[in-house]
Amino acid sequence: MNKSTQHDALHLTVNNLHLQYGDNPILKGVSFTLAPGEVVALLGASGSGKTTLLRAVAGLEHPSQGEITLGKTTLFDGAKDFELAVEKRNLGLVFQSYALWPHRTVFDNVAYGLKLRKVGTEETKDRVSQALKNLGLGHLAERYPHQLSGGQQQRVAIARALVYNPPVILLDEPLSNLDAKLREEARAWLRELIVTLGLSALVVTHDQTEAMAMSDRILLLKDGRIEQAGTPQSLYAHPESLYTADFMGSNNHLPANVVQAEGSMASIEVAGRVLKGVCKGIIQAGKACTALIRLEQVRTNAEGENVIQAELITSMFLGDRWEHLFHLHNGADTIRIRAFGAVPLATGEHQLSFPADALWLFPTA
Repeated sequence: MNKSTQHDALHLTVNNLHLQYGDNPILKGVSFTLAPGEVVALLGASGSGKTTLLRAVAGLEHPSQGEITLGKTTLFDGAKDFELAVEKRNLGLVFQSYALWPHRTVFDNVAYGLKLRKVGTEETKDRVSQALKNLGLGHLAERYPHQLSGGQQQRVAIARALVYNPPVILLDEPLSNLDAKLREEARAWLRELIVTLGLSALVVTHDQTEAMAMSDRILLLKDGRIEQAGTPQSLYAHPESLYTADFMGSNNHLPANVVQAEGSMASIEVAGRVLKGVCKGIIQAGKACTALIRLEQVRTNAEGENVIQAELITSMFLGDRWEHLFHLHNGADTIRIRAFGAVPLATGEHQLSFPADALWLFPTA
């Protein structure tokens, strides 16, 4: 497979996009740029607007305001009331359902878009054969969709989207129909394909692990707006809000009160114990806050500062590690704390350490 350079100059730009259904606003001023050869994940919870945004770029939804351009081509301009038809946008689409024709062979499914574009028979044959070969489907050309596995059907849908060499490929939850093990394998394969072919891709997913693994950049959407944008590493390690921090990992939430705040650090009280953490936002003494720490940052059987004693309730074997569940008693209330570990632990009391630089403090709304 060779990297494509045909579309090197084509940036996909979305500027101040608004969209609503009746009186219900779905997109509230979304702006971003997809650079050539870049993979951007649209990540967010159900109802955040990510699929609507992808469909608006594809031309399947109708914005009320804003602009969408691909290179020098205008796809949508709300101010001029202009909207380019779906079939003229030349974008590759891979739907969640795959949307394969059940009565057409793999070859004919992939060739369908070329026939609509009136590409000659010999060229169609060459391009389809190459697309199937690139995706490891050459030996399945004469089979029908019902004769394929879920992973093979997914590859046919991607081959169909790639066969006419679009400048951008749009993927809507492309792995959601696969079982857990196949999803992991397909995730690696799809990332490999995108990098090897030098594709520009916009990928919708609700799975933060999938978004981090597949993309160069993530747009985290919340209620029709971009909550935070950046590399997977920046969103994971440097979240700008509690929503981002919570969405991007497996976390413990500790209800806390601020004892003292000084500069970027603060002392907090959690269930009668004093801990130190990093301020994320305006943290004031005497106010409540939420302390958040990733499961992998909690240390078991530790000593020193920022240590709390908690009761181990159970441990769960995950294959490559254990997940431990502790209870921290806070009067009549119980705070649940989870932690990863390399070995099983005996039930009873354990010392848990929360490194100060990994304990993030967010103001309580």
